[in-house]
Amino acid sequence: MEHAIVLFDGDCNFCDSSVQFIINHDPAGYFQFASLQSEIGQELSKKHNVPDDVDSLVLIEGGEAYVKSEGALKISHHLTGLWKLAYHLQPFPRVLRDGAYDVIAKNRYKVFGKLDSCMLPPPHIRKRFLDQF
Repeated sequence: MEHAIVLFDGDCNFCDSSVQFIINHDPAGYFQFASLQSEIGQELSKKHNVPDDVDSLVLIEGGEAYVKSEGALKISHHLTGLWKLAYHLQPFPRVLRDGAYDVIAKNRYKVFGKLDSCMLPPPHIRKRFLDQF
């Protein structure tokens, strides 16, 4: 099975919760994960020309990198339940979608805080993380 990779801010509570949410709604294991701060996260960002100012969530799928609302909506398309419906927000102008995304991303540390340490997922989930534990 082909996998997509989600790069996330490993210091952010909101991003950590988002990763856990994706895991819980991705029983097929389509997504793999790596923090942006990790060596592999840095390598993948560089390889896929992710802009330096992106610091919250990146989806790498089919050899392309998707950031901000585009990445989030593409992720939603693969989730179980009603979350798939969020994908249908794509017709909305990107400037509006990204504007809302940027407000959340800019304030995520203030609202949700920073992590002192990363979660250590159980072994059956750990294999989906590209970072070394």
